[in-house]
Amino acid sequence: MAIKHSVQRALLCLVGGLAFTLGLSPFDLKLASIASVGCLFLAIQGQGWRRGALLGWIYGVGFFGAGVSWVYVSIHIYGQAPAGLAAALTAVFCGGLALLTGIQAALFCAVQPRDALSRVALFTALWVVFEWVRTWFLTGFPWLFIGYAAIDTPIAGWAPVVGVLGVSLILVSTACAMAEALNVKTRRSAVYLGSWLLVILSGGFLMTTVEWTQKAGAENSVAIYQPNIAIEENWDRRNAQRFLNDFYDHAETHAALADLVVWPEGALPFYFDQAPGYITQLRELAAENGATIVTGMPTRAAGQRFNSIVAIGDHLETYNKQKLVPFGEFVPWESQLRGLISFFDMPMSNFSVGDSMHQRLTTVAGPLAPFICYEIVYPDFVARGSKDSNVLITISNDAWFGTSHGPHQHFQMARYRALELQKPLVRGANNGITAVVDFNGDVTAQLPQFERDTLRAQVQPRTGLTPYAQFGNWPVLLISLLFLAFVIIKAQRHRR
Repeated sequence: MAIKHSVQRALLCLVGGLAFTLGLSPFDLKLASIASVGCLFLAIQGQGWRRGALLGWIYGVGFFGAGVSWVYVSIHIYGQAPAGLAAALTAVFCGGLALLTGIQAALFCAVQPRDALSRVALFTALWVVFEWVRTWFLTGFPWLFIGYAAIDTPIAGWAPVVGVLGVSLILVSTACAMAEALNVKTRRSAVYLGSWLLVILSGGFLMTTVEWTQKAGAENSVAIYQPNIAIEENWDRRNAQRFLNDFYDHAETHAALADLVVWPEGALPFYFDQAPGYITQLRELAAENGATIVTGMPTRAAGQRFNSIVAIGDHLETYNKQKLVPFGEFVPWESQLRGLISFFDMPMSNFSVGDSMHQRLTTVAGPLAPFICYEIVYPDFVARGSKDSNVLITISNDAWFGTSHGPHQHFQMARYRALELQKPLVRGANNGITAVVDFNGDVTAQLPQFERDTLRAQVQPRTGLTPYAQFGNWPVLLISLLFLAFVIIKAQRHRR
């Protein structure tokens, strides 16, 4: 498919970037993400590195503009920034992230391999490496990985072996191979593409039959409370007693019926040390019923404040969040930004990073691997933190993103962690999505969003480690680096 004009290339990049998010939840038009990648691959063919950088940036503007536009909701609605300013800040955020896709495209164009196999290998390797970069660069923003589009398809069977980045490698190489076949339109290219599709689909299907982890004891019952509390009400002191009574009544009702009573992130509107009497009451209630109450609440110690999960029962244990949200839980360049607009002064935006050595909660249901809010979207972090636990638990408050697609993307990534590690996941969220996910990443129970309710379900703990849990992203990164080395060395030889 010949693309003759620069304007056509730019439009292809912009439309392709905008289409990417349609392959993810809640839209789940899987082929849209694959087609999106193919659009960028075709558009930058034969371009110099400067033009490639511009085209990659345009693609990134569409990619992030459609994919993470939900940040506007938190800035405008809850950060109380005027609509124009919120739109400008969102545009700066998306445009800044798009610089990464610009660099990615520029590097591809700087090498510009001559043969199809090298082009596919180079583009795929760069895509995977840059997804990995987004897991740590500037504290990390590991969102919109193409591997997530594979969930609920046979290709997802590869996830416990190679993780989301490995599945990204599979899907990007497939998208590029399809684009090359579209360009060449020969029988040989069709045979190669068909063979590749057969391998990845049949291999993925076979992998879905493998259980890398094993059942660990009996099932446990859980009661997950979705209180559906409005953000503006949560930290209003006038509502504190009403909320405390409501949560205690919930515990009193469900502790006798469930092993785990789970409340969402920031459920209790006070610091742990501010209400010792209330905590004691909860602990006595849990002990009487042989249950554990797991709740989100802030804690503080030695002059530091933490966003925490507290397990209240026979043991009283705390996990402090390690992956903090910039501007939401801490403010970079705080002395310069505090006070400029309300967004930089949101409640509870001065947290400290928790201790990386503590990553487990002891409960009557066994050891839990706890993760707060968007910690669950860091693949390696979750894999490392869950090796000694039999159940993943994540609590969140996605009310910050309203009715946007952000909470759906967040939940999809949480499901993927259960699939990668083949361990069940319990998810409690203030206004949804509250759910229980089994070791295959399938939803076994779920509440509707924006309703006040309790989800009652059974959870089967599992022990053991998948290949991904053991080795993380390193095998896939090594393969990608070998691809890069192979293509670059080959390109240099051709130039001689």
